[in-house]
Amino acid sequence: MGLFDSLKRGLERSREAINEVFYFGGEVDEGFWEDLEDTLVMADMGAEISQQVTDDLRDEAARRNLTTAPALRRALAERLERVFAAPAADPFRDTPSCVLFVGINGAGKTTTVGKIASAEAARGGRVVIGSADTFRAAAIEQLDVWGQRAGVPVVKRERGSDPASVCFDVLDEAERSGRDLVLIDTAGRLHTSPELMRELAKVVNVTRKRAASMKTGPMAVRVILVIDAATGQNGLNQALEFNEALGLDGIILTKLDGTAKGGIAFAVAARLKLPIVRVGVGEQVDDLQAFDAHDFARALVGGE
Repeated sequence: MGLFDSLKRGLERSREAINEVFYFGGEVDEGFWEDLEDTLVMADMGAEISQQVTDDLRDEAARRNLTTAPALRRALAERLERVFAAPAADPFRDTPSCVLFVGINGAGKTTTVGKIASAEAARGGRVVIGSADTFRAAAIEQLDVWGQRAGVPVVKRERGSDPASVCFDVLDEAERSGRDLVLIDTAGRLHTSPELMRELAKVVNVTRKRAASMKTGPMAVRVILVIDAATGQNGLNQALEFNEALGLDGIILTKLDGTAKGGIAFAVAARLKLPIVRVGVGEQVDDLQAFDAHDFARALVGGE
């Protein structure tokens, strides 16, 4: 199965509601536009962006005399594609790079770290993992399993250790062993807890200082927020809070295959102007895909 087909399969639930809007015959009337806007809102695209997209599509349809479902689908996909910011760099391919994965509990950070480590190691990348979620023994064990599968070393400390010290240690290991992709899993933090966010900001700052002093040359540090797509608009709130506290560099959306709220990708991209760097549409390593705005919009809207 190709990447687009996998993405299309993963977004099936989100696409079903949009499909219903396009099953119409005859004239494109006011009811069609109202139904389209309502459907985009219910997909958790957000009221503001849903209205803007619908208004723009209505204007384009009138200007270009678009009246058939296929033509309107294509125009909608093209308009949605323009919502997304293009990433300046791929944090996992443009190395040397140190990536800190942040987010709330249950978003899928640890699994995401493991999948990316496996995928990049399989491509010949020189990867090392840092297990800085020192509060959950299960997270450390889970990363050990991923590391063994991928042939990637995992730097860790005993449960309850200072997570900033793990970040320092993993960069030491990267410097010692010549590894240029560092992936660091952090503990889940509630975005509504200022104290926990300040602690995480300390971890990020320590990592940036150590990465800037690498003997092999400064290593770029990127902070990537992992969001469970099923959280819908709450995912947008998470993104806003984490971005304010840490200065995010990008977003990874997980579990898109289990939700009808695929529109959250557009809400986050439109509000924060941050790139989405990966999307998860299944359980397998290959189901965590590099984000492509064109393919994502086409897969969500449907049609050919």
